[in-house]
Amino acid sequence: MFPIKSYKSALSYIFAKLPMYHRVGQVAYKKDLTNTIRLCEAAGNPQDKIKTIHIAGTNGKGTTTHIIAGGLQSQGYKVGVYTSPHYKDFRERIKINGQYITSKFIVNFLNKHHETIELVDPSFFEVTVAMAFAYFESENVDFAIIETGLGGRLDSTNIINPLLSVITNISYDHQNLLGDTLQAIAGEKAGIIKEKVPILIGERQSEVEQVFVDKAKTMSAPITFAEDNLKLTLLHSANGTKEYHVIYQDEIWLESLKTSLSGPFQEKNLVTGLCALKMLSKQIEINDAQLMRFFPDLIQKTAYMGRWQVLGQRPLIIADSAHNEGGLKLVINELTTIKKAHLHIVMGFVNDKDLSKVLALFPMNATYYFAKANIPRGLEASALQTIAKEFQLIGKSYTSVNKAFAAAHKKAQPEDLIFVGGSIFVVAEVL
Repeated sequence: MFPIKSYKSALSYIFAKLPMYHRVGQVAYKKDLTNTIRLCEAAGNPQDKIKTIHIAGTNGKGTTTHIIAGGLQSQGYKVGVYTSPHYKDFRERIKINGQYITSKFIVNFLNKHHETIELVDPSFFEVTVAMAFAYFESENVDFAIIETGLGGRLDSTNIINPLLSVITNISYDHQNLLGDTLQAIAGEKAGIIKEKVPILIGERQSEVEQVFVDKAKTMSAPITFAEDNLKLTLLHSANGTKEYHVIYQDEIWLESLKTSLSGPFQEKNLVTGLCALKMLSKQIEINDAQLMRFFPDLIQKTAYMGRWQVLGQRPLIIADSAHNEGGLKLVINELTTIKKAHLHIVMGFVNDKDLSKVLALFPMNATYYFAKANIPRGLEASALQTIAKEFQLIGKSYTSVNKAFAAAHKKAQPEDLIFVGGSIFVVAEVL
């Protein structure tokens, strides 16, 4: 197998050799940082040589990551982004200023460290985290925005000492790994709070905010709640662009900020991401005019995808990768407000998710197209159809996401709306 001579061979090794949580589930989740530490030691501890911002939370991590990255990128900084999972291309996970990691670096990294990888026997995620840190160091990034994969305390990314830690919000997700109460989940996310490192919490949530306050106090970490400090006033919304006054501590900070982040959940993410940038401006020079010029094209310039992505018109086709109760509630509420003749929903989930809370959110007056994403962890379409029927969600099951999507597209009239969602992996197959 070694040396690996092509990117195709490198991908085969990564996907076949290394257990990947998003494909196989809990068996791939390592509740320990030892493997990541050993891999990074072999690579010369690159994570200690770069300036980082760490992002955790149930919903909005990826968007908040890209907002902060875009804000820093607008200033002319070289900004690394580590995020997961990927939709179409493994290299989406590791980017600098919106450009994917090179295939050559991936091949070279695996060849250089294959003995350690074979010895340590790490997960897919552990290897990609070490690879990201090594790439960012090799490219001399000014900053790297690092998104946790799952949880926080035991997440492979949690070996960094960042300039700022951010926790977006808490909702029910991955209860089998993180705990079955919001407080337990918050406790795991709070594990990214480091001694004396400022911590920003995106939303005040009465059930969990004390968890963060107590942890921050223990770590002597200054704590800020974004929504206490930053507010948005919507001025205009049209054609996928929104315009806001951004008010920070009761004064207008950014006047008439335009952004293409127009999804129903994006205001919360903008509040968190912009507040993070304001906090960073105490350490880093941030020019407001440059920020304003960059934000209308943030999606393209940071290579952001998969959230409230419009794939077509007449019928309107929207794909969104929200997959838990908190995220889906916002998405479905927005779907109900859009003018349409009829709603078609192409839906799929993973097989280890408690569907009782999420299926209860979906409208009964839509037509459903049930599908299994092409991963081992996907829930069989027929099983989903049966469960959905208990919630009076009626439709047919299909042998693939593409067939379900094609059926929806064939049946939909020009004034209808097709929504694709339920799982990141369902969305990935239609992008």
